[in-house]
Amino acid sequence: MKKRLVTCLAILVSLAGYAQNGSITFEMLNQIKKSYTATSTDKALVNAITNTDIRTLAINRDTQGELDTYFSNRVPTVGITNQQSSGRCWLFTGLNVLRSRLIATKKLDGFEFSQSYCFFWDQLEKSNLFLQSIIDNVKKPMDDKTVEWLFKNPISDGGTYTGVADLVTKYGLVPKSVMPESYNSDNTSHYAELMKNKLREFGLELRDMYSKGKSIKELDIRKTAMLGTAYRMLVLFFGEPVNEFEYAFRDKNGKPVSETKRYTPKSFYGEEVKDGVDLNNDFVMLMNDPSRPYGQVYEIDLDRHLYEGHNWLYVNLPIEEIKEMAIQSIKNNEVMYFSCDVGKFIDRKRGILDMNYYDYDDLLGIKFGMDKKQRIQTFSSGSSHAMTLTAVDLDQNGISKKWLVENSWGRNKGYDGFLIMTDKWFDEYMFRLVVNKKYASAKVFSILKKKPVKLPAWDPMFSEED
Repeated sequence: MKKRLVTCLAILVSLAGYAQNGSITFEMLNQIKKSYTATSTDKALVNAITNTDIRTLAINRDTQGELDTYFSNRVPTVGITNQQSSGRCWLFTGLNVLRSRLIATKKLDGFEFSQSYCFFWDQLEKSNLFLQSIIDNVKKPMDDKTVEWLFKNPISDGGTYTGVADLVTKYGLVPKSVMPESYNSDNTSHYAELMKNKLREFGLELRDMYSKGKSIKELDIRKTAMLGTAYRMLVLFFGEPVNEFEYAFRDKNGKPVSETKRYTPKSFYGEEVKDGVDLNNDFVMLMNDPSRPYGQVYEIDLDRHLYEGHNWLYVNLPIEEIKEMAIQSIKNNEVMYFSCDVGKFIDRKRGILDMNYYDYDDLLGIKFGMDKKQRIQTFSSGSSHAMTLTAVDLDQNGISKKWLVENSWGRNKGYDGFLIMTDKWFDEYMFRLVVNKKYASAKVFSILKKKPVKLPAWDPMFSEED
């Protein structure tokens, strides 16, 4: 009996200790339960919410009028692309920017570059970036933050604008008809899983070789053989890229509108697409990140596609200054690479991005009050998807009211393949914009002279878009 009493006392002491450490006591639980009053309204909400997609219930009736599709300033575009079940939005967006200029210059009815061609080289280059980075960090322990990040992220189908610029500059471009999509370029998940695991295996092998006394030169030789395996995998999944091809531009009826010429991918880019534009040096990446100081340039370590390529380099600016440059570009008929947190307040069917579209506050009777800075700091928002910014609707005073982006989810998603965003949504969920430097302010050029603040590859604000 005495033993049981001692045991019970020990349990009570233990529970008291838990309470002091912040756990939920039964007394606290009773208090929590009493704070909820099961009104008839709550009962109706329970019945509705437990049986229905909350987004359907939260749709704000005031936003359901006829869709306003008028834009005072719009860059003409032709055709909608489709990245299918892949994370290649960055690639489709970058190539759509180039496509828009080519279609306008040559007065074409339509045209599409081969995303599969660029993606092949992207995956080979990323494989090399991973393996070479393993060699560069081979002396560090496995639990080193950089080594850990590398093995967590050996390769992906996501990416950034600089990836497009570096890949196109190095490997050129081909029309889609020359290297069409494969099942696996449209559906990348199974391929990616296999390639990730093989690269991780290779990474461990390189580290093991070094631990057994092999030289860096020997590791480099082995890396080349590993890349041969990666190349074979890529050919099996996507087909082998062409070295040369014949091509003539055609109208919508298939009639040639140019002479048939023989090209290499690099000569096709240089002769037909480049038009004197330097994809890296003629453009600047703008960012709106209120969680960090404005007026500063940031570089993200290892956030590139090629080992010798360019890391993401951003100028952080207030949103209104970014809008000014975007408006200038649109007025001059130049679309832009644009990225945002596309999953927030979106009606995918109608193609609307609107802060007021879903009224969760009134439906739940709970206020959701974080601002953009707080959402970034708490990892609840960040850039997740790239699209092509094509239009803006300005009021009589030149102030933006809404924006239009060309998406890469196919014509049947959204408003004929486009998304319309309110100006307020643009403020809250737009993150990155790439503009030609001819539209950049003197302030931007001044900031670019500063030494970049280098941020680690694992910074959540700088994940790849997919």
